[in-house]
Amino acid sequence: MARLAIADAPAAAFSGERAMKHLEGICELGPRPSGSAAMDRQRAMLAQHFRAAGATVTGQAFQIRDRRTGKPVHMENLVVSWHPDRTDRVLLAAHYDTRPFPDNDPVDPRGVFLGANDGGSGVAVLMELAAAMPALQGPVGVDFVLFDGEEYVFTPRDPYFLGSTFFARQYAADRKAGQLPHAYRCGALLDMVADRDLEIWQEQHSVDWPDTRPVVDSIWDVARRLGVRQFVPRPKHAVQDDHLPLRMIAGIPTCDIIDFDYPQWHTTADAPAACSAESLAAVGSVMLEWLREQR
Repeated sequence: MARLAIADAPAAAFSGERAMKHLEGICELGPRPSGSAAMDRQRAMLAQHFRAAGATVTGQAFQIRDRRTGKPVHMENLVVSWHPDRTDRVLLAAHYDTRPFPDNDPVDPRGVFLGANDGGSGVAVLMELAAAMPALQGPVGVDFVLFDGEEYVFTPRDPYFLGSTFFARQYAADRKAGQLPHAYRCGALLDMVADRDLEIWQEQHSVDWPDTRPVVDSIWDVARRLGVRQFVPRPKHAVQDDHLPLRMIAGIPTCDIIDFDYPQWHTTADAPAACSAESLAAVGSVMLEWLREQR
């Protein structure tokens, strides 16, 4: 089914082709589970990319113990700040780790998991958005936050959302202690947004929470006005994702932007061939215009 990605969109600065090249470059690093050498290389690459674009980049390091071995695992969120002098801020987030194995794969559940869509797509959108951030007008600052440890999961008992939970707890504690000069008015999480057959339904938790529903409405309204038909203005799935600790622990009204109907989810087929520049352009253009309209 063919879809119109963008109609008369003012956010022409976002390039789906460049975002797709970012996604491909991320996948060239190979699997990027937390604590791996490839994750270290990715972190360095991303820090360099965002700093070159004019952002302030800080690491938020923490450590867990591997539930299988008891050995320490280094994890580190990246906080990418644009216009840090603006105390009223918006958060855009994505996880940048990959699941250790493609455990949903019917043939090779311990094979190679590249995580092009699940782990790479949100990061690629943020990398391309970076080009437009220095010129962002208005009173609102923006932070990109890349979460580590979203799915460092080997068994059904292992916890998810390690990076976002750490970030949320730190933010809540700092706010309570009066140690933060800024506050997030709202946030949006980008997860699995490059599916070639993209359909982004409204996530059920994000619709049901009274404080996040206005965020959903504003983003989907931008998509409607831009003619981006991949954003479906109805709820479908209730997804457990990084937006939960952001909203429940940090108190940041955060909606989840996700296409959960992805056949390659947690399989070896989650590779760049399953993704498209058109899908990245649809999501990135909506998010760029939404940021431009924050007042």
